[in-house]
Amino acid sequence: MTTRRFTNAQIDRLLRPRSVAVIGASDRHGALGATLLSNLVKYEFHGDIYPVNPKRDELLGLKVYHSVDELPEGIDCAVLAIPRDFVLGTVKSLGEKGCGAVVIYSAGFSEAGEQGMKDQQELASIANAHGMIIEGPNCLGCTNYIERVPLTFVQTNMRTPPKGTRAVGIASQSGALAAVLATTLFARDGYVSTSVSTGNEAVSGVEDYVEWLVDDPDTHVIAMYVESLRRPQAFLAAARRAREAGKPIVMLHPGKSNKAQESAATHTGAMAGDYALMKAKVGREGVIFAETLEELGDIATMAVTCKALPGANMAVLGESGALRGLAFDIAEDIGLDLVDLNDDNTPAMRAILPDYVPVSNPTDITALGLSEPEIYTKVLTVLLEDPRVGSVVASIIQSDPITSKIKFPAIIKVLEDGTFPKPLVFAGVDEGARVPAEYVEGLRKVGIPWFPSTERAYRAIARLADLSKRDLTDRTQPPLPIAGLDAVSGVVPEYQAKSLLKPLGIAFPDSTFAATEDEAVAAAEALGYPVVMKAQAAALGHKSDAGGVILNLRSAGEVREAFGRMYGNVANYDASIRLDGVLVEKMGSMGIEMIVGAKHDLEWGPVVLAGFGGVTAEILKDVKLFTPDMGVEQVEAGLLSLKQAPLLKGWRGAPPRDVAALARLIVQVGRVMTGNPRIREIDLNPVIVHAQDGKEFGGVVALDALMLVEG
Repeated sequence: MTTRRFTNAQIDRLLRPRSVAVIGASDRHGALGATLLSNLVKYEFHGDIYPVNPKRDELLGLKVYHSVDELPEGIDCAVLAIPRDFVLGTVKSLGEKGCGAVVIYSAGFSEAGEQGMKDQQELASIANAHGMIIEGPNCLGCTNYIERVPLTFVQTNMRTPPKGTRAVGIASQSGALAAVLATTLFARDGYVSTSVSTGNEAVSGVEDYVEWLVDDPDTHVIAMYVESLRRPQAFLAAARRAREAGKPIVMLHPGKSNKAQESAATHTGAMAGDYALMKAKVGREGVIFAETLEELGDIATMAVTCKALPGANMAVLGESGALRGLAFDIAEDIGLDLVDLNDDNTPAMRAILPDYVPVSNPTDITALGLSEPEIYTKVLTVLLEDPRVGSVVASIIQSDPITSKIKFPAIIKVLEDGTFPKPLVFAGVDEGARVPAEYVEGLRKVGIPWFPSTERAYRAIARLADLSKRDLTDRTQPPLPIAGLDAVSGVVPEYQAKSLLKPLGIAFPDSTFAATEDEAVAAAEALGYPVVMKAQAAALGHKSDAGGVILNLRSAGEVREAFGRMYGNVANYDASIRLDGVLVEKMGSMGIEMIVGAKHDLEWGPVVLAGFGGVTAEILKDVKLFTPDMGVEQVEAGLLSLKQAPLLKGWRGAPPRDVAALARLIVQVGRVMTGNPRIREIDLNPVIVHAQDGKEFGGVVALDALMLVEG
């Protein structure tokens, strides 16, 4: 289990300090130290404040200290609002004074080149030597809204949550986005417990603050902006604890595009990792992903406002047939399931609707609510009480204050009168409608988030409901060590890789390695025709490109001719390649061509990739990543979520394929990866999936294999 770097008591000296030194305090308008000091005084920081400025004796009624040397021993936190060149010396002096935590606003460290990186490493060395926490450098600071501690250089809206109010904790590598998210939540009558911007993370990182937020009783949802998780295993441990504590983590992580990765590297000095691998690992710990900054705010708002998270199968109350059709389109586009409701299977709804309104989902009550507003209360209550429904949306035409006065009270009444184990979300369909603020506030007060458009509400529900669809049960199986692996290193060619993997239950066609032409003929005769011949050498990664694969050989003469031709093909392709020999293999039958590969990332650990192969594999990229803690049923469900999954189920009269056997193979490869840490990569490509035949691995055969083993 990953050991935490800092105790909560250590982080408390930063986030719950009893004393704060402001290094670079000022009263000059616009100066960072001036805004920081003003924030502390304005919001009546409950502890001691020690401004430091060599040229002043008093600021805002506080005694000013001329240097760090004049400060008392053991101050909890010092905030540095000084030029970059003075940072190292000041941090060293603070460490010698027993300071517990330091916030560094200054930029120009790891993101600024080699010298900046060296200086940042020196900061870490000083902090470690003195047991200090450093937030930053290159950060916006932090704010504890519960205890009213604004250690930031921006003007702060100290919106303190009333006791018992649900609040969002923010951990962000971008100070700007931390501030933007807080502003978004405040604008929606939401609350933030604590916000931390970590910047370059010289000493402490987002995972450290997530650990603290998990234990913070005033934090109920954790929202994150992350460009690179520098300590993946520590973050996974923190995310696991958050899930166990019932605190959803919502994360926005750019990096899917090359441009996003370049931006991350220049912004924080962090090299962006493999986004898909990160998402697979983090998703297994229950983290909810936002795709945009708007989504991050919407998902966090919904998670903290609603008394329960959305589940699968949404139901919608609407007021227009046209909007009903649009709802179907949006739901299909974003993978949001609409539960099937009709006159026969929903008698409670049928009993309250007039005869001319059929039961459906979305339910279109037309303009009935204008004359009978109680219909909103009745229909929404029925939907919330229906066990088939995981979330309910009131998709409402708001129009104007008069219309709002008719509709909103009846909707608010639903949660005023009852508690349900699923959320009710209000989604306006006419963004810009003049809705009195009191009605929106009334919704939020009873736990109904208000969204200006149905699209945004649906997307937030889809992201949150996805969590309910994940089977996060740990089904880790024992690792599978490979006998004889110690004898190989580097690129392991196909014939050796197959001989190592086959005893572990991974199915390959019958084959024989041949170093000479006569051996190749003897192998073919023993296997039976037709056969395929494949060139074998560690340096030959792509045999087909070099003419190193010859199919459908049907006689000894054809084998002899192919042997000589293959050596010639490879020599023409690259004269430096020396073949070990050839692999003669029994030709197999046709099936669905898939890819199964595995990678052991040095930071994230092993992961298995599987998906559709063939000539369009790199174009369509219809693949999915699986972690070794997943069982066969979990993997099978993932395979059936691929875009081309209908081909596996039986398409246009073709028989269903043995998906379970493919899933077993993927689990087996995961066990191999966990049992052999020296293996960096395994590539089984292609893997042919045949029709179901009831055998353990009979339905799948790997035609090729390659391994990369650490020396």
